[in-house]
This record gives sequence, C-alpha cells and structure tokens, in this order.
Amino acid sequence: MSLARLTRRIALGAALALIAGAGLAAITARQPDDMALGSPRAPVTVIEYGSVGCPHCAAWNNDVFPAFKARYVDTGRVRYVLREILTGDQSIAAAGFMLARCAGPAKYFQVVDAVFHRQSSMLGAPAGAVLQEIAKQVGMSDAAFQACIDDQKGLDAVNARSQRHADQDKVDSTPTFFVNGRRLDGEQTLAQLAQAIRAARRRR
Repeated sequence: MSLARLTRRIALGAALALIAGAGLAAITARQPDDMALGSPRAPVTVIEYGSVGCPHCAAWNNDVFPAFKARYVDTGRVRYVLREILTGDQSIAAAGFMLARCAGPAKYFQVVDAVFHRQSSMLGAPAGAVLQEIAKQVGMSDAAFQACIDDQKGLDAVNARSQRHADQDKVDSTPTFFVNGRRLDGEQTLAQLAQAIRAARRRR
C-alpha cells in the first residue's frame, strides 16, 4: 500500500472532534496500550500526546527530550508516557506509529526517535523509502516492513488510539503534556517541565 492510499484511509480526518470525555481520571490512569519509559514507581508521570508527523513534536523530541530523559527518566524521578495522536502529516504519523508498534516494545522508542529525526526529509516527499530504511535499522526485513504498512488491523488500531485521545482526553493539538494531571499545551522547555515536576512533587 502506498502512503498516499494510507492517507486516504486515516479515519481522523483534517480536524479532531472534541466530545465530552471521562475527565482527568481517564487521562492519568494507565492505559493498556501506553508506551512508557522509566520506573513505574516514579513519583511523577509525564504524559505526552504527540505525533511523529508533527514538526513541533519533532523539535521537542530532538532538542529537549534527550536532556529531559537523562535528568528525570533515567534517574527514576519521572515515568514518561507517549500517547499517539495523528496530527501534522497524518500519513507519516500513521505509518511511523505502525512501524514503531511492529518493531516491538523494546524498539518502539528507537523507531519513534528515528522518525522524528528524519521527519523533515519526509515532509512533502515520498516517505516510504525513509521509513523502510528505519525498519532495516531495527532489524526488520523488507517483507516485514511491507506487511506492517499494509496491515489494516494495525491502521485501525492507531486510528482508534488517536481518536480515543482526541475524544476522551480532549487533546486536539500536539505536543500536549500532562504532569501528574496538570495540562501543559505546546512545546515545553526543560525549565518549564522542571517547574511543573517540582510542583507535582509538592502536591503529593
């Protein structure tokens, strides 16, 4: 399947509908399809609603996330959760997240990071070759890559996750962060996240 055809099959569409959600409890509760880094016993959880097709998410990932991860996630102070939502270039977003899921939990964030770093080279150009290169880097064969991108169940699943996050969690732009339930819209600097994490620890 071509990425152009994939684009046409994305159910989210150009706009994200906001429906009355289940509230903050639904956002902070651990969801079975969450992808996370860090200790599950960390006192603070930072949830990012992000898209590998979103340039703002790519900028945050490439410029801020490494320092954030080293300072908070790797030290056990924060559990980081990425929740998938299809914004920006939706064909890149859907295919990138499908590829990350196909690579498996151990390589999920490696694929996500690679897509973010190669995103600019895919915008406005055929993305399939770049995604196939990323698949090879994580040990996937060409056949496995093609099967992943062609998988209707995989596409349905990423669409369902994205729609749930839009409808239930009322997230309509990326990146959006929740720090122990406190919402922060847009790209956040390391200093802004540090302030929110300190505040979250005081509220415990």
